[in-house]
Amino acid sequence: MSKQPPNPPSPDDLGNLIEGKDGPSAPGGETQADRHFGMRIGRDGTWYYLGTPIKRMPLVKLFSTVLRRDDKGDFWLITPVERGRIDVDDAPFVAVGLMVDGEGQDARLTFRTNLDEEIVADAEHPIRVVVDPDTEEPTPYIHVRDNLEALIARPVFYDLAEMAEEATVGDDIELRVWSGGNMFRFGNAGPGECFESRNCDRTSEVS
Repeated sequence: MSKQPPNPPSPDDLGNLIEGKDGPSAPGGETQADRHFGMRIGRDGTWYYLGTPIKRMPLVKLFSTVLRRDDKGDFWLITPVERGRIDVDDAPFVAVGLMVDGEGQDARLTFRTNLDEEIVADAEHPIRVVVDPDTEEPTPYIHVRDNLEALIARPVFYDLAEMAEEATVGDDIELRVWSGGNMFRFGNAGPGECFESRNCDRTSEVS
């Protein structure tokens, strides 16, 4: 985990910096490279400050507007005054809802994130699935903006699996969905017997 300075700015101070109000700057001698804001985003999308959940949704939504990911994979909050690192367990957003318009190749899939942001899956917002080579467990994501993605919650992924088309590719059956005129592949229908039977345990867990 990234090194934290002794006194990272409070969420309220950061909110003031983002809104252009007066707030504390980085301590003397501290560089942007080692500045850490003491924040973490859990795999379920919960934001934490020094280990305590941030429960004020308007403040979390404000932070998300200045969230960036660099080419090295590090996450930053970039305010008009300074920037600081934060830790992200997986993806910074979670897709918790799905609205489907149309069918087949004319379908339009709109995902809702845990921060009430809506993203339509298309060429600029593709769906990708990472399959664990050891467990063959699929982990799905959708691109939100810049280098930021949303982890697709398991119940939403099951909805996608149920509506997916099956296509024979060699000896395998591939699952596919369409949105915005684009086709997105889940890979083989076999990462987990759940996809073969389509009888998945629809729990509310994210993973």
